[in-house]
Amino acid sequence: MLKYFSLPHISAGFVSILVGYSSAAAIVFQAAAAGGASPEEIGSWMWALGIGLGLNCILLSLWFKAPIITAWSTPGAALLVTSLPGIPMAEAIGAFLFCSVLITLCGITGWFEKIMQFVPQSLASAMLGGVLLRFGLDTFVAMQSQFTLVFLMLCAYVFGKLFLPRYVIPLTFLVGILYAFAFGLMAPFPAPMRLTTPVFVFPQFNITTLIGIGIPLFMVTMASQNVPGLAVLRAHGYKTPASPLITWTGITGLVLAPFGGFAFNLAAITASICMGHVVDPDPSKRYRAAIWAGLFYILLGLFGGTVASLFTIFPKELVMSIAGLALLGTIANSLKTAMDKEQEREAAILTFAMTASGVTLLGIGSPFWALLFGMALHFTMRTRHTA
Repeated sequence: MLKYFSLPHISAGFVSILVGYSSAAAIVFQAAAAGGASPEEIGSWMWALGIGLGLNCILLSLWFKAPIITAWSTPGAALLVTSLPGIPMAEAIGAFLFCSVLITLCGITGWFEKIMQFVPQSLASAMLGGVLLRFGLDTFVAMQSQFTLVFLMLCAYVFGKLFLPRYVIPLTFLVGILYAFAFGLMAPFPAPMRLTTPVFVFPQFNITTLIGIGIPLFMVTMASQNVPGLAVLRAHGYKTPASPLITWTGITGLVLAPFGGFAFNLAAITASICMGHVVDPDPSKRYRAAIWAGLFYILLGLFGGTVASLFTIFPKELVMSIAGLALLGTIANSLKTAMDKEQEREAAILTFAMTASGVTLLGIGSPFWALLFGMALHFTMRTRHTA
């Protein structure tokens, strides 16, 4: 049992949840508010998401012995912010259930896994590098507003890399927290936290809402979340079958949608934090970081009504810096794998550049389009060379 109490594993799990909540929880609050949710229902949304994601992380990681991190659909939440106004909450819940049915069917039929088997490793790594590049750059962007804080964290990172490589991220994070606390950069702690009571909303099914919200929510969740999420696993060498992962995220949505769990999917960015070499030199042990992430998810879900305020105490520069530094190694490895094969290099650099651009087309983010165009170039060039 003690093998699970490793500081690098615990800190990686915490940092991944810190990054996820601090960057996207506010969007979920906005989505719920756009649907006319009461404060109790907003708390229930966070409860459902925390419990569902936590159980998925723990159970799937233990079963497959791989660091499997799940997340809510952030693009989906952004879609709901603009789509839910004027829609009764019961109809919105019906659309969430419909979306989860479609996700479950994709997993059960194996359709998603068959498509992903055609994705070359170089393109998956290029897409991952493009997704994570912004986070690496944000470390240095943060220096413009908090130079001393970020500089000290960089020094701690270099020192840790030289002398304490396994503890480099916990050490860097600790230095950032101590500086922020000493110089008054930490926001006041929120009011005492209370356990959240889930609120069940009986679903109603309106064909217009199902088509207008359910199908777009399904599409952006699969294209912008599950595609890069599985690519992250593949880029780190984990051959976990896709169908069970997609199926269980869909089933989780079926169970928790009436409480506000609008969409569950594989994580990409936060998952990468738990898969790097600094988490554990042995890839077969990194799943323990995902288990800790799951425990933090559940803890935050239980206190869903007030949990988001916890993540406002850290200065944004600290969050940006620790995320970027935690992902530097993964970015480097992704680029190395992407450019390793000369015959796949042009398709890989196209995939990387388009992903890093952050372009959104038809409401779908750049990772999907980058992979689509990258694969088109890859197979076109391969066909030309073999002709």
